[in-house]
Amino acid sequence: MPAERAIRLRREAWGFAVGSLFFMVGAVPFYQEAVGTVVADLTFFVGALFFTAAGFIQLALSGRRPPRRGGNRPDRFDWWSAAVQFVGTLFFNISTTDALITAINSQTQLSSGWRPDAFGSICFLVSSAFAVAATTERDRLWDPRARTWRCTWLNMLGSVLFGLSAIGAFVLPSTDDLVSLFWANAGTFLGAACFFAAAVLSRRAIAPAASPR
Repeated sequence: MPAERAIRLRREAWGFAVGSLFFMVGAVPFYQEAVGTVVADLTFFVGALFFTAAGFIQLALSGRRPPRRGGNRPDRFDWWSAAVQFVGTLFFNISTTDALITAINSQTQLSSGWRPDAFGSICFLVSSAFAVAATTERDRLWDPRARTWRCTWLNMLGSVLFGLSAIGAFVLPSTDDLVSLFWANAGTFLGAACFFAAAVLSRRAIAPAASPR
Protein backbone atom coordinates (compact mmCIF):
# COMPACT_ATOMS: atom_id res chain seq x y z
CA MET A 1 0.00 0.00 0.00
CA PRO A 2 1.50 3.40 -0.97
CA ALA A 3 2.53 5.46 2.05
CA GLU A 4 0.36 8.46 1.08
CA ARG A 5 -2.75 6.32 0.72
CA ALA A 6 -2.06 4.65 4.06
CA ILE A 7 -1.76 8.05 5.74
CA ARG A 8 -5.10 9.18 4.30
CA LEU A 9 -6.76 5.94 5.35
CA ARG A 10 -5.48 6.45 8.90
CA ARG A 11 -6.85 10.00 8.89
CA GLU A 12 -10.19 8.67 7.68
CA ALA A 13 -10.26 6.11 10.48
CA TRP A 14 -9.33 8.72 13.10
CA GLY A 15 -12.02 11.08 11.78
CA PHE A 16 -14.75 8.48 12.12
CA ALA A 17 -13.42 7.39 15.53
CA VAL A 18 -13.31 10.91 16.99
CA GLY A 19 -16.68 11.84 15.48
CA SER A 20 -18.21 8.70 16.96
CA LEU A 21 -16.84 9.55 20.39
CA PHE A 22 -18.48 12.98 20.27
CA PHE A 23 -21.81 11.42 19.35
CA MET A 24 -21.49 8.82 22.10
CA VAL A 25 -20.79 11.47 24.73
CA GLY A 26 -23.51 13.77 23.47
CA ALA A 27 -26.13 11.02 23.68
CA VAL A 28 -25.55 10.33 27.40
CA PRO A 29 -28.45 11.88 29.38
CA PHE A 30 -26.25 12.62 32.41
CA TYR A 31 -23.86 14.59 30.17
CA GLN A 32 -26.75 16.52 28.63
CA GLU A 33 -28.06 17.47 32.07
CA ALA A 34 -24.62 18.40 33.38
CA VAL A 35 -23.48 20.68 30.53
CA GLY A 36 -26.80 22.04 29.29
CA THR A 37 -28.44 22.12 25.88
CA VAL A 38 -25.97 24.44 24.13
CA VAL A 39 -22.86 22.43 25.00
CA ALA A 40 -24.62 19.13 24.29
CA ASP A 41 -25.69 20.37 20.84
CA LEU A 42 -22.18 21.74 20.27
CA THR A 43 -20.85 18.25 21.01
CA PHE A 44 -23.00 16.76 18.24
CA PHE A 45 -22.07 19.63 15.92
CA VAL A 46 -18.34 18.97 16.32
CA GLY A 47 -18.83 15.23 15.95
CA ALA A 48 -20.67 15.74 12.67
CA LEU A 49 -17.76 17.83 11.36
CA PHE A 50 -15.35 14.95 12.02
CA PHE A 51 -17.76 12.57 10.26
CA THR A 52 -17.88 14.83 7.21
CA ALA A 53 -14.10 15.23 7.08
CA ALA A 54 -13.62 11.45 7.27
CA GLY A 55 -16.37 10.88 4.71
CA PHE A 56 -14.72 13.32 2.31
CA ILE A 57 -11.39 11.50 2.62
CA GLN A 58 -13.12 8.19 1.96
CA LEU A 59 -14.85 9.57 -1.13
CA ALA A 60 -11.62 11.15 -2.40
CA LEU A 61 -9.83 7.82 -2.05
CA SER A 62 -12.63 6.15 -4.02
CA GLY A 63 -12.24 8.53 -6.96
CA ARG A 64 -14.03 11.55 -8.41
CA ARG A 65 -16.58 9.43 -10.25
CA PRO A 66 -17.83 5.83 -10.05
CA PRO A 67 -15.85 3.16 -11.94
CA ARG A 68 -17.08 2.49 -15.45
CA ARG A 69 -19.67 -0.14 -16.11
CA GLY A 70 -18.18 -3.47 -17.02
CA GLY A 71 -15.43 -2.97 -14.48
CA ASN A 72 -15.11 -4.35 -11.00
CA ARG A 73 -18.52 -4.51 -9.31
CA PRO A 74 -17.14 -4.32 -5.74
CA ASP A 75 -15.22 -1.17 -6.69
CA ARG A 76 -18.45 0.43 -7.95
CA PHE A 77 -20.26 -0.56 -4.77
CA ASP A 78 -17.43 0.90 -2.69
CA TRP A 79 -17.64 4.20 -4.59
CA TRP A 80 -21.38 4.48 -4.13
CA SER A 81 -21.02 3.54 -0.46
CA ALA A 82 -18.56 6.40 0.05
CA ALA A 83 -20.63 8.88 -1.99
CA VAL A 84 -23.92 8.16 -0.22
CA GLN A 85 -22.25 8.18 3.19
CA PHE A 86 -20.70 11.59 2.48
CA VAL A 87 -24.13 12.97 1.59
CA GLY A 88 -25.44 11.50 4.84
CA THR A 89 -22.77 13.32 6.84
CA LEU A 90 -23.85 16.59 5.22
CA PHE A 91 -27.43 15.98 6.34
CA PHE A 92 -26.14 15.49 9.89
CA ASN A 93 -24.22 18.76 9.55
CA ILE A 94 -27.48 20.51 8.70
CA SER A 95 -29.44 18.98 11.59
CA THR A 96 -26.74 19.61 14.19
CA THR A 97 -26.22 23.19 12.97
CA ASP A 98 -29.96 23.88 13.20
CA ALA A 99 -30.07 22.44 16.69
CA LEU A 100 -27.08 24.47 17.86
CA ILE A 101 -28.52 27.72 16.50
CA THR A 102 -31.84 26.97 18.19
CA ALA A 103 -30.11 26.19 21.48
CA ILE A 104 -28.24 29.51 21.37
CA ASN A 105 -31.32 31.50 20.37
CA SER A 106 -34.61 29.71 20.96
CA GLN A 107 -36.51 32.41 19.07
CA THR A 108 -35.12 31.08 15.78
CA GLN A 109 -37.27 27.94 16.17
CA LEU A 110 -35.19 26.02 13.65
CA SER A 111 -35.73 22.85 15.64
CA SER A 112 -36.69 21.73 19.12
CA GLY A 113 -33.22 20.43 19.93
CA TRP A 114 -30.84 18.05 18.26
CA ARG A 115 -32.51 15.04 16.64
CA PRO A 116 -30.89 12.28 14.56
CA ASP A 117 -31.54 13.44 11.02
CA ALA A 118 -33.81 10.99 9.19
CA PHE A 119 -32.27 11.64 5.78
CA GLY A 120 -28.77 11.19 7.18
CA SER A 121 -29.80 7.91 8.79
CA ILE A 122 -31.28 6.67 5.51
CA CYS A 123 -28.09 7.57 3.68
CA PHE A 124 -26.01 5.68 6.25
CA LEU A 125 -28.21 2.60 5.80
CA VAL A 126 -27.92 2.73 2.00
CA SER A 127 -24.17 3.29 2.24
CA SER A 128 -23.79 0.29 4.55
CA ALA A 129 -25.81 -1.86 2.14
CA PHE A 130 -23.45 -0.94 -0.70
CA ALA A 131 -20.46 -1.71 1.54
CA VAL A 132 -21.87 -5.12 2.46
CA ALA A 133 -22.47 -5.88 -1.22
CA ALA A 134 -18.89 -4.92 -2.03
CA THR A 135 -17.43 -6.96 0.80
CA THR A 136 -19.42 -10.11 0.04
CA GLU A 137 -18.25 -10.05 -3.58
CA ARG A 138 -14.60 -9.58 -2.75
CA ASP A 139 -12.32 -12.22 -1.24
CA ARG A 140 -15.05 -14.07 0.64
CA LEU A 141 -16.08 -11.24 2.96
CA TRP A 142 -12.55 -9.91 3.39
CA ASP A 143 -10.94 -7.04 1.49
CA PRO A 144 -7.28 -6.51 2.47
CA ARG A 145 -7.12 -3.17 0.60
CA ALA A 146 -10.18 -1.40 1.98
CA ARG A 147 -12.06 -2.95 4.87
CA THR A 148 -12.52 -6.12 6.88
CA TRP A 149 -15.87 -7.83 6.97
CA ARG A 150 -16.10 -7.07 10.70
CA CYS A 151 -15.89 -3.33 10.03
CA THR A 152 -18.52 -3.60 7.31
CA TRP A 153 -21.05 -5.35 9.52
CA LEU A 154 -20.30 -3.11 12.50
CA ASN A 155 -21.07 -0.11 10.31
CA MET A 156 -24.29 -1.77 9.14
CA LEU A 157 -25.34 -2.39 12.74
CA GLY A 158 -24.47 1.20 13.63
CA SER A 159 -26.58 2.46 10.72
CA VAL A 160 -29.55 0.37 11.84
CA LEU A 161 -29.22 1.75 15.37
CA PHE A 162 -29.03 5.31 14.03
CA GLY A 163 -32.21 4.55 12.11
CA LEU A 164 -33.91 3.40 15.32
CA SER A 165 -32.71 6.58 16.97
CA ALA A 166 -34.28 8.67 14.21
CA ILE A 167 -37.59 6.85 14.69
CA GLY A 168 -37.42 7.33 18.46
CA ALA A 169 -36.73 11.04 17.98
CA PHE A 170 -39.80 11.60 15.80
CA VAL A 171 -41.94 14.31 17.38
CA LEU A 172 -45.63 13.43 17.60
CA PRO A 173 -47.61 16.42 16.25
CA SER A 174 -50.48 15.93 18.69
CA THR A 175 -48.37 16.07 21.86
CA ASP A 176 -44.93 17.40 20.78
CA ASP A 177 -43.46 14.37 22.57
CA LEU A 178 -40.86 12.03 21.15
CA VAL A 179 -41.87 8.55 20.08
CA SER A 180 -39.17 7.21 22.42
CA LEU A 181 -36.65 9.37 24.25
CA PHE A 182 -34.87 6.18 25.32
CA TRP A 183 -34.25 5.05 21.75
CA ALA A 184 -33.45 8.57 20.59
CA ASN A 185 -30.47 8.52 22.97
CA ALA A 186 -29.71 4.79 23.11
CA GLY A 187 -29.80 4.37 19.33
CA THR A 188 -27.38 7.27 18.89
CA PHE A 189 -25.02 6.03 21.61
CA LEU A 190 -24.97 2.38 20.50
CA GLY A 191 -24.79 3.26 16.81
CA ALA A 192 -21.86 5.60 17.42
CA ALA A 193 -20.20 2.87 19.50
CA CYS A 194 -20.42 0.53 16.51
CA PHE A 195 -18.92 3.19 14.22
CA PHE A 196 -16.14 3.79 16.74
CA ALA A 197 -15.32 0.07 16.96
CA ALA A 198 -15.28 -0.22 13.16
CA ALA A 199 -12.97 2.79 12.85
CA VAL A 200 -10.54 1.40 15.45
CA LEU A 201 -10.50 -2.02 13.77
CA SER A 202 -9.84 -0.46 10.37
CA ARG A 203 -7.07 1.69 11.87
CA ARG A 204 -5.38 -1.43 13.25
CA ALA A 205 -5.69 -3.13 9.87
CA ILE A 206 -4.02 -0.21 8.08
CA ALA A 207 -1.03 0.14 10.40
CA PRO A 208 0.80 -3.11 9.52
CA ALA A 209 0.33 -2.50 5.81
CA ALA A 210 1.87 0.96 6.12
CA SER A 211 4.98 -0.22 7.98
CA PRO A 212 8.18 -0.28 5.94
CA ARG A 213 9.60 -3.70 5.19
